[in-house]
Amino acid sequence: MIKIVSIEVFQLDLPIKEGKYSWSHGNSVSVFDSTLVKIKTNCDIFGFGEVCTLGPAYLPAYPEGVRTGIKKFGKALIGLDPTDLTTINSIMDTNLKGHNYVKSPVDMACWDILGKYTKQPLWKILGGKFGKDVVLYRAISQEDPKIMSKKVKGYKKEGYTKFQLKVGGNPNEDIERIKLVRSILDKSDILVADANTGWLMHDALRVIKATEDLDVYYEQPCISYEESLSIRKKTKNPFILDENIDSINSFLRAYHDQAMDIINIKISKLGGITKSRLLRDLCVQLGIGMTIEDSWGGDIVTAAIAHLAHSTPEKFRFSSTDFNSYNTLSYSIGSPKRKNGKFVASENYGLGLTIKDKIIGKPLFEIK
Repeated sequence: MIKIVSIEVFQLDLPIKEGKYSWSHGNSVSVFDSTLVKIKTNCDIFGFGEVCTLGPAYLPAYPEGVRTGIKKFGKALIGLDPTDLTTINSIMDTNLKGHNYVKSPVDMACWDILGKYTKQPLWKILGGKFGKDVVLYRAISQEDPKIMSKKVKGYKKEGYTKFQLKVGGNPNEDIERIKLVRSILDKSDILVADANTGWLMHDALRVIKATEDLDVYYEQPCISYEESLSIRKKTKNPFILDENIDSINSFLRAYHDQAMDIINIKISKLGGITKSRLLRDLCVQLGIGMTIEDSWGGDIVTAAIAHLAHSTPEKFRFSSTDFNSYNTLSYSIGSPKRKNGKFVASENYGLGLTIKDKIIGKPLFEIK
């Protein structure tokens, strides 16, 4: 039987190509702190996982917490079968209540092992491959409206047709951002105004009433579920929930309340591929569109997104993103690469990556 013999944890800096990434509440990051996990087995098969928390001020998660949290349950996983994902997740949940983001890279690494052990790419295990490729969105960092518009023009030339504007700032500027960008897009292009919880309710209503005659989706306007639901009831435009959907239960509540048309499935927010797949399948059954992504990441996270997205029926796939194209650092061979605003999941076993050991360096610590 295949067993876990050790867990290695690495820290990796991911600098941003544009120099800085900014969103609501005055948050910005220039270098993301990512955590990589390598799980070794007694069968000379190993798997990799990754989590990048978008800093400490986006969700209730922070980079150092990942590394500390893994120490709380890591020892309990030694000797277990990594392909028994139900047991792996149960043991993690038993030894550390909550903190889903801590468990995500471990769950992801176990999926990588499962694919390699059964000699299958993850998309095949996750339900098959739908379509030739996955259409991506491009997130546009919050800046002066004219700068954001200029960046959208540039990314359109690279093949993107879906854009997520980071709003949730000054309402007057946000109105200008939305109007200016929508005016340069084709009718078939998708525009999402993502406030990342940044508006108060009256600000959200001001922006929406000034722009809802345009073809625009509104995403997570306010910080609480109740506030966002109240805004949802006051607009006719498609509505997306993100930060408030952090579990199956929160999704079911939102579905019952008709609180959204689309949700964002962030792998680390739910605790890994196992629980993300469960929510994905539930959305398919209930007819809810999805953006399948994560908070941030590098090559490993991008590969995981590609497999989960490509194994999702196309009509339910609103969008995904390729985080590795935002960063200056690549640390693998085989990670999905964007082409004309799209990517494909690898045909290789597991996540389909070969990690460059010289780039990721030595582990911070090893559990065995």
